[in-house]
Amino acid sequence: MSLEIKEIVKKTYTDAVLNESCCNTSCCNDDQDITFSENYSGVNGYDENADYGLGCGIPTEFAKIKKGDSVLDLGSGAGNDVFVAQSIVGKNGHVIGVDMTEAMVERANENKTKLGLNNVEFLLGEIEKLPIIDSSIDVVISNCVMNLVPDKNLAYSEVFRVLKLNGHISISDIVLSGELPPKIKTAAQMYAGCISGAMNKVDYLNTIENAGFKNIEVVKERELYLPDEMLLQYITPEELIEYRRSESVISSVTVYAEK
Repeated sequence: MSLEIKEIVKKTYTDAVLNESCCNTSCCNDDQDITFSENYSGVNGYDENADYGLGCGIPTEFAKIKKGDSVLDLGSGAGNDVFVAQSIVGKNGHVIGVDMTEAMVERANENKTKLGLNNVEFLLGEIEKLPIIDSSIDVVISNCVMNLVPDKNLAYSEVFRVLKLNGHISISDIVLSGELPPKIKTAAQMYAGCISGAMNKVDYLNTIENAGFKNIEVVKERELYLPDEMLLQYITPEELIEYRRSESVISSVTVYAEK
């Protein structure tokens, strides 16, 4: 199943690059575009060409990045958060983006070339097996990507491995309070849209703690809303009523934690 999920995600994000249509949003289908992304206008280093609206936060906002830091962006896409981080670390710092979608890595490198940056690199790879050496990174950031990883325990163990002692993370993601309807959980399109792969908030934070992190803090949280018309493509009207009554909540969170 995990291989199937990865192929679905790769196709969705490849289409985002090649078609630059529906999936320039973090949750999309044939009839609607629903974006969870935040407004980057005014953020130093922001490059509109690198922003496909696939995120659900601005992780650099809470990342405590310093000049000269080495920063790793997980699921770096076309380079949006990498370029923001680069503007902070300066010429003596270094920023690496890792993404498992070839088309995204190619587009990110095109954007890097246009910007003339020589302290940025983009690598093809998976979060569960990062192409990064042990204890080499000061700060790890990620924007609405960890919920797409089938094995989140392994993913966070890898993040812990590559961080230096006293390094830290600032990761924006989608989490749940309560339960999603089963048909939403199993909908491939909703997985690629960051929804059905999301964990319960408590379990998500426990996963980070179990990987070895300390001083874990939710530094930002906002509730997200999926319209009835979208949900009705996957569940019946009766199931929709039951879901709304359950008071389940889908949220975007940004989590800070230290090694």
